[in-house]
Formats: sequence, structure tokens, C-alpha cells
Amino acid sequence: MAADWLGSLVSINCGPTLGVYQGEVSSVDQSSQTISLRQPFHNGVKCPVPEVTFSAIDIKDLKILDFRNDNSRTTSAAPAKVTSAPVAVPKGDPRSVEKLNSPQHCSKSYGERHLDIPGQPKGFRRRHNSWSASNRGVNQVTPKKNGVKNGQMKQRDDECFGDSVDDFLDTDFDFEGNLALFDKAAVFSEIDISERRNGVRSRGTPQEQTPTRYRHDENILEAKPVVYRQITVPQPGAKEYCTDSGLVVPSITYELHKRLLSVAERHGLSLERRLEMTGVCASQMALTLLGGPNRFTPKNLHQHPTVALLCGPHVQGAQGISCGRHLANHEVEVVLFLPNFVKMHDAVTSEVTLFNKTGGKQVSSIKDLPDTPVDLIINCLDCHENTFLMDQPWYWAAADWANQNRAPVLSLDPPASGQGQAVEAKWSLSLCLPLPLAEGAGRVYLCDIGIPRQVFQEVGIKYHSPFGCKFVIPLHSA
Repeated sequence: MAADWLGSLVSINCGPTLGVYQGEVSSVDQSSQTISLRQPFHNGVKCPVPEVTFSAIDIKDLKILDFRNDNSRTTSAAPAKVTSAPVAVPKGDPRSVEKLNSPQHCSKSYGERHLDIPGQPKGFRRRHNSWSASNRGVNQVTPKKNGVKNGQMKQRDDECFGDSVDDFLDTDFDFEGNLALFDKAAVFSEIDISERRNGVRSRGTPQEQTPTRYRHDENILEAKPVVYRQITVPQPGAKEYCTDSGLVVPSITYELHKRLLSVAERHGLSLERRLEMTGVCASQMALTLLGGPNRFTPKNLHQHPTVALLCGPHVQGAQGISCGRHLANHEVEVVLFLPNFVKMHDAVTSEVTLFNKTGGKQVSSIKDLPDTPVDLIINCLDCHENTFLMDQPWYWAAADWANQNRAPVLSLDPPASGQGQAVEAKWSLSLCLPLPLAEGAGRVYLCDIGIPRQVFQEVGIKYHSPFGCKFVIPLHSA
């Protein structure tokens, strides 16, 4: 009876260690409880040995793929057809995989595994690209490289390029039919159920996702709500401003501003330090307004910008002269207008002495100012306290020249709105905390002159720096 199974195609499952073998039954020994397969395949790969023998204790499962009988076949009979029924290959541990990939087992290409089976239908053979199928002859094969190679490299070339073009497949893969088998809603539902069961936050389906846009400087995760009013003053001014990030910056009265500077000076922030810090911040803003790195390059040595400084004999004028000194150090042509006074503030005298060392031009008459428009005008004519200067002839002459020059004006530390300004500015730069400025002050900017937080607390101001990583920031009317 054992002879009746000779020639049949069977699949033998030997467990996760040995794997699955397929082949044609060549012999069955009932006494030793063994079965032999010729032309065997191990886990879909053709074995290098012509025959494999199995013991009954190693066989976990045996399936008959095609029943044949060698006794009933003749020599002229056609080769039997191999069925395409799928056989599950058991998944073993990594050690078994390494054992299967050992040099004892063969490693042939996918196409050669199927082409070696007699009677294999062409529908299951791999297809080369259309260029190869249409441009090569019927009996032509891929040319092989010449030269002496070792046996291993030659075997790999034969596996890759040794297939005949007669067995190419001409039917295309049905993408639409296979895509229709994918149920997207069921897959997403299964993912959601699995995530909820495991306690993971659900991502949701694409329809449920709400797109959110974040800025480049905005944090996605916030530890606590943001407090935008971080500065409170005991005597708020008439206006409030806000920064680009939304922080509220209240204005203060000139009396509170004066008291704040007095306390800072008592703790060591002297007037000379304030002048230097104000000059640096104002010059940085002016350099940016003049064009920044696009203007100040070695290729533009013939196009030095020209800046006109209109200063009075007071602290605000000294701040402007300090700014002009830094601009002159950066290859800016600075023209300083300062009227002749018998007695001026000591800070003004010392700043003028330093400015003259830069090679900048100093004039005391309006007639000596440029007749053509300059690149920028920095206005430091106004003073917070001595309003009588506005009655002087030189003041109105300088203001008329600035209004007729048609150059943009930067007002440095302008007074509050109640005093009025003769020169209409495009930008205004305030110090530490802004004063309530008039509408003619233009866009308001704020600079940090280095007053510590405890100094603000001494005058009753709850202060958190709104500057971030900058020393000069723009302010907007709240």
C-alpha cells in the first residue's frame, strides 16, 4: 500500500526548528518509519541535495498537494502539474532562522525557484521590465560580464541574469483590485480600539484630525498658562503697549521715570553707563534702518550712508552724540549739529570730545548741514524738562531743516505727549519703560539700558523683562 503514494507531491511540516519541506515521494519504508522526497524544497527554497529522508518522529503534519501513482504512469506521460495551494510556513525563533540560512541550504533567486519546477504555470513566474522584454530577442539572454571570477560570483551572476526571456509574464498587476480589498475604516477602527485598550492616546482618523499651525517661536507644549501682563506700575501712564509676543508694557509718567533713573544711579548705574548703553542700542537700531548687512559690506565702500545728528545741550543730546560716535566707528558719515553754548552739560562736553576723535563732522550752523537728503536723521533736540529751548531760533531752524530734508527721522528718548514735538518722526526709541508718546512719534521701540529688577521693585514696579533675546524691541499700541 505504501507504493501507492510514490510520485505524489506532499508538504511535510517538521515544526519551527526544521521547517516545511515539499517534494515528490520517492520511497516509503514502513519498517523504519521513514519517507523520502526527491527534488525537495525547504521553506520555498530548492535544496541542494537531490533527496531528503524524514523520520516519523520529526513529522508534525503531512499534506498531500497532488496524488499520483508511479505504477500507473507511462514514460511518455506529461509532467504532473503542481498545485498553487498556499502552505503556511511556521514562524520559529531566530535560531531556527539562522539554521535555515546556514551554508548547508541553497540560496537561489525567486524566479529560478519557480522555473525549476516541471509544469509550473507561467502565471506564477516573475516578470522582467517592459524594456527588457521588448528590446531583446526571443532566444537572447542577458549578456554576462567577461573575465575570470570565482565560483561564488559566477553562481550569483547566473542566478540574477541567467533566466530565459521565454518565460516572461505579459499581464500587469491588478493594483485597483488589490486596493479594493483594503478596508481603511476597519483598520483605523482596530487601531483606535487597540490604543484605547492599551491606554494610549488615540490619533484618530484623518477626518477627525484638526490641523493646528504653530509659529517658529511658539511652544507646542505649555506647562502653564501664559501671563501677558507681567509688568505692573503704581502710576500707569495714559497708554499701554504690547510686544510682538503679546506681553503688555505699560507706559509710565515722567516723574516715575525720573525717580527710577535716580535710584539706579544711586546703586551704581551712573549717567556715563546709561549714555553708553543708550548709544549702543540706538546705533544698532540705526544700522538696521540704514540697511544692515546688505548695506555694510566691503563691496559698498563707495556708498557710505550719511546720518545727520540734531542734538541739544542736555542729556538727550549727549545720548545722541554717543550714538553718533558708534555710527562713525562703523564707517557711517555722521554730521553732528550742536549749537554754540557758553555752558553745556558735562556729559555733552565729554561725549563731544570722544566724537571728535572719530573723524566725524561737527557743525553749529544750519547752513553747514547737507543740502541734499541724507539717509537718516536722528533727532535729539527735545528735552524732558527745559521746554524753553523750543523758543530758541536755532531749535526751529533745525526743525525746519529736518522737515524739509525728506529723510526718515529717528527720535531718541522723546518727551511725553504733553510737550509737543516740532519734528515729525518715523521711529521713536524709548528707554527702559516708555512714556505716553504723541501720535507724531511714529513707531515706538524700547531699549534695555541694564536696570536690575530690584531697582524697579524699589520704586514700586513689578517688572519682568519683555526683551527676550534682544536689546531693542518694537512696541504696538494696545
